[in-house]
Amino acid sequence: MSGRGRLALCAFVATLMAAGAMLPLVDPATWIVQAAFLLAVVSGVGALARRVPLARPLTVVAQAVVMLLSLTLIFAQEVALVGLIPGPDAFARFGDLLEAGAGDVGRYAIPAPATDGIKLMLVGGVLVIGLAVDALAVTYRSAAPAGLPLLALYSVAAGLSGGGASWLWFLLAASGYLVLLLAEGRDRLSQWGRVFGGAPRGPGRGLAGLGGGGAHAPVRTGRRIGAVALGIALVVPVALPAMGGGLLGAAGGGPGEGPGGGDIGSVNPVLRLQETLNQPEAREWLKYKTNAGDTSDMYLRLMALDRFDGDSWKSATRSLTAVPGELPRPDGLGDDVSTTEIRTNISAAREYKQAWLPMPYPATEVRVEGDWRFDAARRTVIGDRGQTVSGLQYSVTGLKVKPTAQQLARAPRPPAELLREYTEVPATLPAEVRSMAASVTEGAANDYERAVKLQDWFAVNGGFTYDTDVDSGTSGESGGGMQALSRFLKDKAGFCVHFSFAMGAMARSLGIPARIAVGFTPGTRAADGSMSVSNRDAHAWPELYFEGVGWTRFEPTPTRGSTPDYTRTETPSGAPSSPAEPQASVSAPAPAPSVSQDCTAQQQRVGDCGAAAPQDVLPPVDPGPSLGTIALWTLAAVAVLLVPLLPMLWRLRVRARRLSSGGRTPEEVAARTLAAWREVGDTAWDHGIAPDGSCTPRKAAARIVRLGQLEGAPADAVHRVAHAVEQVLYAPQPVPATGLADDAQQVRVGLAAAAGRVTRLRALLLPRSTVRAVWAFSERWTALTDRCSAAARRITDRWTVQFRRLSRQRG
Repeated sequence: MSGRGRLALCAFVATLMAAGAMLPLVDPATWIVQAAFLLAVVSGVGALARRVPLARPLTVVAQAVVMLLSLTLIFAQEVALVGLIPGPDAFARFGDLLEAGAGDVGRYAIPAPATDGIKLMLVGGVLVIGLAVDALAVTYRSAAPAGLPLLALYSVAAGLSGGGASWLWFLLAASGYLVLLLAEGRDRLSQWGRVFGGAPRGPGRGLAGLGGGGAHAPVRTGRRIGAVALGIALVVPVALPAMGGGLLGAAGGGPGEGPGGGDIGSVNPVLRLQETLNQPEAREWLKYKTNAGDTSDMYLRLMALDRFDGDSWKSATRSLTAVPGELPRPDGLGDDVSTTEIRTNISAAREYKQAWLPMPYPATEVRVEGDWRFDAARRTVIGDRGQTVSGLQYSVTGLKVKPTAQQLARAPRPPAELLREYTEVPATLPAEVRSMAASVTEGAANDYERAVKLQDWFAVNGGFTYDTDVDSGTSGESGGGMQALSRFLKDKAGFCVHFSFAMGAMARSLGIPARIAVGFTPGTRAADGSMSVSNRDAHAWPELYFEGVGWTRFEPTPTRGSTPDYTRTETPSGAPSSPAEPQASVSAPAPAPSVSQDCTAQQQRVGDCGAAAPQDVLPPVDPGPSLGTIALWTLAAVAVLLVPLLPMLWRLRVRARRLSSGGRTPEEVAARTLAAWREVGDTAWDHGIAPDGSCTPRKAAARIVRLGQLEGAPADAVHRVAHAVEQVLYAPQPVPATGLADDAQQVRVGLAAAAGRVTRLRALLLPRSTVRAVWAFSERWTALTDRCSAAARRITDRWTVQFRRLSRQRG
């Protein structure tokens, strides 16, 4: 095996050994087989390109093109041109998968399921790192810096595992890098011979790389990079777990149960709520129709944050199950509480790519297409394997719970287990929060009155103002850090995240079970009678638990949402229902949704014909891509199609320039004759006959005829062009030749006829002589850098002289 072949094999092995650190992150680990096969293809393309040989940049470009085509074939075949060439739809598919994969990384505990998004991130990442390692170590013959991308690959795996990456994976990754360095050292020795140490150092002593320790420089560089890699690999996992839970935390974290793929990890789903509220334009994300007469309390709930660790509110790890046909009865809801069954049909915009399903709370039945999972503890529905709400139309049946103030006030003590989990507060909770909560609720006789006092203090009489420009604190977008909480209670200004998080923390300090819900306020009524929900309706609110009623919404944020009836001074009493009394849509002043003509009176009475069918809810208007985006994708597609054709186009241009007019002056005639000869030589090179600069024109012509198996007119044409070149180069009075362009064309036809199909195709699409363009560019670049270096030296010398002169004057 040649030195380059050995290097390419070691680069391939080193990348796979470093990628092994990611195997514990995803189950099943079959993705590594797919990544290994595609990486072998990319490495093989690099080996073939170097054997041609192609210029170094072209080799890397060819590998990158093959990598893109491979990923397109695997992950976006159905939207690609002829199933292979990526177009705008394929790139959009990649974007969707990467976005879904990023969401899956934060949602699942380790080991996460191998969703399409996560597989694209893993396989694509390994291919990118493998390409970088191959380019540095093999194409550019510099194996030592190739340790940096290998370090990046291992560090990502170590960070995602929360510092739990086994020492075995680090040993494998480091061993792969050392094997790569040894292979490069062996290749260098095979070129220069055995290197003996002890040669004196200094300029001008020995050849570069012989003696003076020059040959050991790559080894020293590799050792230094290895030391840095070891330090970073040990430090990075310690720092990264602070990023959060789920796949960004240790496996099995949180109080949940069940094996990895069925868990939902700890993730902050506020989803940049402050940025969403502060967007300059309102974007319609959802539309819905419902048979509820009053939509003021139709909050669309995404999910709940039920763990408060002092830095932020998060979602504890919970087990997920398939969405049942009928959801279980809400926790804590008694039969004596008045409820009304409502039906809601919802349509989501395509640009709204959320993994949680927006639903009224509490839902009792969900009809939705796609891959969805059910979180029973928080009563939410979550997309699985990259599933999002984008473009969906679905139906939700739920209960409108109408407790009375008396029922909430008489609520018995919650179960001990629930009380212990949902009243937990960190030891770092400031004492002022506890004391302020006790002061605000002073005189309250029960938890219900304490909750109402807290709500009214934030929303009405506490002097708080709603402001979305307030800094959300040191906890990033969560806004739940202790410093942010203390500052909010002092400055009394913030947005819904601050109000809900603060009330939740204060309620827990009083022994009231609390969690934070995230979703949307009811929205505004559209002209067609549906409700329109935009990004401006994004909201967070606290939910407090009362035994016999269950999780109950409160609204502490001023000027946002609606205050629940059961927290007002005069609360309408509600008689018990058995078990759910359908609400008559005709009692509402708002226009009721249409009802199917096939519904019987009995069906209408029990609520089976509530909201309009999902297809009657017009989806939110999607403006589609802008003209700039279309133009950008078009240019990208044109570039993808033209890049493989650049060698052929360059060769056609050079041929046309060489074989143009014959010239008028003797100098022009001589130049055209030499150009025709170069064209004959490059044509032979394109067909596999490498040029030999040691041959005279006559010997070179004979060599082309012999190796190209030319006979008859093509052979005579080669000799005529060679004779014309000899006239120009050696004759005292050169005799101008004519018809050289036709002779060159005849030579090209003869070589193509004698060559095989693969050789002809190669000569057309990827001619070897195009390497001259790279040589010319390299020469120009070297000349430019030499000029710049000389100019820089002159400027430096001038400044040095001026500095010395000023120094002498001051001295």
